[in-house]
Amino acid sequence: MEWAVTILEMLAVVSASAGMIFILLILYAVVRKIIKQPRKMEEKTRMSKEASEGTTFNDVFMFMIAVPLVLLWVGFAGFVIHSGLGDAAVLENIEAYTTLIAILGGPALLIIKDALDVWKQEQAEKTAFYKIKAQAVIDYNDHAQKQSQMIETKAQEQEHKMESKK
Repeated sequence: MEWAVTILEMLAVVSASAGMIFILLILYAVVRKIIKQPRKMEEKTRMSKEASEGTTFNDVFMFMIAVPLVLLWVGFAGFVIHSGLGDAAVLENIEAYTTLIAILGGPALLIIKDALDVWKQEQAEKTAFYKIKAQAVIDYNDHAQKQSQMIETKAQEQEHKMESKK
């Protein structure tokens, strides 16, 4: 049983380290985006706000609020399990800890559900934008090909007229 506690402790340390690295990477990306020079005005007017490929508020919300909340919720549940393995007093109060996990989990689930709904909607808008953009590229290439064929046909007609005049 002692090896299980050791494994759980190592897993907790690795999870905490990964969480800290994840949070630092998010903070770095946000700071870099804030410090970054604004793009040319032409680029901003050319791209719509919904279709921009950069990080949006919803992305930041997902990674700054929802992800830490879920990690806190799961981390607390893991802590209760870890403490319950080593301390009999925790097992005696397991109902109180379960209630606390449920109290934390209720709002966490609501926030996460709403954030995921918004994020899914945003992804659907991006997908629709890319479908329209792809169709526009296909149409452009089709018209460009037709135009080059028409130019080539007119050039050949002109060449035949010039040869027939000789």
